[in-house]
Amino acid sequence: MLVVYRFAVTEGEAESFSRDAEDALAALASCEGYLRGGLGRAVDDFGAEGQSTWTLWTEWGGVGSYRRALSNFRVKMSTPLLSRALPEASGFEVLARCAPGGEPERTDSDRTADPDRARREAAR
Repeated sequence: MLVVYRFAVTEGEAESFSRDAEDALAALASCEGYLRGGLGRAVDDFGAEGQSTWTLWTEWGGVGSYRRALSNFRVKMSTPLLSRALPEASGFEVLARCAPGGEPERTDSDRTADPDRARREAAR
């Protein structure tokens, strides 16, 4: 599972934002199921004047481990930062991977045709 948060950050708040984002990344990295992650800033600036787009991305062993991580105390302390994310989809299932020089390898989807059934099973 890939999670991507995007943020609009002004030049004046870039330093404090990056420190807070690094703290949030460390909190997420301490959780079971975390595979890797990073913090980045857009090299091209398409935001409003004085703003740039930043991203905090993480990869997880599965959707369950990511959702459990959101209950972690350290992660909850990062909520003010995470709540600043742009209002868009942030969680994505990985459907193909490709190593350098390799060919894409497809993976099966974890989504189900019957989400209500999946919710009932998960509640057991």
